[in-house]
Order: sequence, then C-alpha cells, then structure tokens
Amino acid sequence: MSVIHVARKPLIHINDSTSQRMWLVSFMAMLVIIQSALTDNYASFIVALVALFSAVFMELAINGARGTFTLRDGSAVTTALILALLMPNGVNPVIVALGTIFAIGIVKHAYGGLGTNWLNPALGGWLFVNASWPKSFDKALDGSVLHQVYQAVSRGVIDPSGSPLAILKIAGHKVSSQDSLLTSLLNHSIFSPINAELPSGYFDFFSLSGPAMIADRGIIMLLIGTIIITAVRINKPLIPAVYIFVYLFLVRVFGAIPFGGTLGNGDMLFGLLNGGTLLTAFILATDPGSGTKSYKAGLITAALAALFGFLFRYFGGTPFGSLYGILLTNTLIPTIRSLEISLLYTNRRTL
Repeated sequence: MSVIHVARKPLIHINDSTSQRMWLVSFMAMLVIIQSALTDNYASFIVALVALFSAVFMELAINGARGTFTLRDGSAVTTALILALLMPNGVNPVIVALGTIFAIGIVKHAYGGLGTNWLNPALGGWLFVNASWPKSFDKALDGSVLHQVYQAVSRGVIDPSGSPLAILKIAGHKVSSQDSLLTSLLNHSIFSPINAELPSGYFDFFSLSGPAMIADRGIIMLLIGTIIITAVRINKPLIPAVYIFVYLFLVRVFGAIPFGGTLGNGDMLFGLLNGGTLLTAFILATDPGSGTKSYKAGLITAALAALFGFLFRYFGGTPFGSLYGILLTNTLIPTIRSLEISLLYTNRRTL
C-alpha cells in the first residue's frame, strides 16, 4: 500500500498573502505611471485608467456570472497596471481596453481564476495586443530609442565597438544637455582617475520624454519600487538577482555581436535600462501565479527566462525580448510543476 503526501500550498516559497503582494505591486506600478505621465501630457494616465476600468468591469462581470467576489484580492488591478506598464504611452486606448479584457477574461479566468492561469495575465494581454494590432503597436513606439537602434541595425548601421549608444547617435538621436553635464561630472570625478570614461546618453534613460513602453519611461520609480518590494520581502530577492546576473553576463559576453562588435564588449547598462528588463526581473519573473512551486525551481526558471530573453532580444531582432522570454518560460511551467510534485513533494512509503 502506498501513501502519497503532496504539499497543498501551491507556492511554498511565498510567505505573504496574495492580496498583500498584489496591492504593493499595484502601488509600485502607479509610481512608475506617475513618472511617465509627468512628461507625456498625462497620456500614461489615460492608458492606466482605461486598463483599470476594463479590468474591474471584466472581473465584476465574471464574478456576477459565478456568484463570487474576487476584486478585493487586488489581482485584477495589478494585472491592469502591469499591462499598462507594458504598453507604449501613445497607444490607442481602445486597444488597451481590448487587451485588458483578454487578459482578465481569457488568460486569468479561462481555467478558474487566479492560480490556474496559463500565462501571466498582463503578459497574455500584451501578447494579444502585439499580435492583433502590430502596426498600431509599432506606430505608438515610432521614434523611441529602441526602435531607432533596431531600425538602424536593420539598415546595416553597425559600430566597431558594438555600442548600441553609438548606433543610436549615428541614427540621429540627440543627447540632452542634462545628460551631458552629469556624464561630464562623473567622468571627471570618478572615472578619469581610473582611466575610464562613461559615454553620454545613459542618464537620459532615467527620464525618457519620447515614445516608449511606460515601464521604460518611469525607470526611476521602477527602481525605487523594486527596492521597496525587495525590502519588504514580497519576492525572494535571489530570483531577480539570478535573472539579472544571467542576463547581464550574456549581454557582456555576446551582446556586442549584433551591433558589429566582438565577444566580451556588450553594453550591460543599455541592456538593463530599457526593453522592460527590470520589470521582467522583479515582477514578471517572480509572479507566483504563473511560477514554480519551489524556490529552487524558481531560480532555475529565472535563469532560463534570462537566457530566452537575451536570445530573443539580441539575436531575434525584437527590442522586447525579455517579455517573450518570460512568455516562453511560462509555457514550461506546467511541466516543471509536475516534475516538482513527483520529485520534491511526493513521499512514498510502503506499509
């Protein structure tokens, strides 16, 4: 006779309640949206409000049909705000509404609701929008720094050092006077004594004023939010740490090649500060609803997501490779969870 004991708690490495995590992540997302909205005539607010209204409407409609009330757990609000962060700030609000409805109605609730979703709902909504209205999505990003770089590379523009910043400048991008001043101060005070020099252009990534993904336009608040999340231990810090380490290691070793450079000269700062890398590492890669059951498997999955994200972005030709990397990893989660149950949470003893 065999007795099988399986852990009932679906995510044993997450100590905080679902609602605590959701509302804190929502607060962090609002900080990012606020920073972005201050430099785009509040277009980012419109995107966020449309997403919020659509998510609440869809959640209440499904709750009414099922006779439940799940709005208080914060998952619908979090999905809406994270989806807003993934959107270009100038995207058509109708597209945002449809993407949010898909994220809540299909991705989150198709198999029963939170914890049974087959993808991260916000990522599912982003993929739906990107696949359904690619021209509108690309048009909203026209002129963004990432599009300028990748469009220049597609035209054959390369740099011998493999610097995407250099290619960006060749494509006509102008560095702000504030960036030039801050870069000069750092070079004279810190880098000059060690015979190093920081190229101009990095500081502008902290306060983008043109078209871009909202998460990239609010990078200062995103950094502050990730510090808060880590400090209160909503997420296990090793998961984003593993993701960032693997991702930046690959960028450093191989990241210069697509831009005309050689091995070992990749621009890690460029890879980290745009394309949704930080949002992916601290929010999407640590999402318990579409993650693994165990902490160890979560670390392995984070490394895989970083590998896939790097390959999609640097050799797949898409600026948002980090998002596709998480999407691909999400499809592996059911298999990983089955292996976890059989290998980690099942004890067999013969009576």
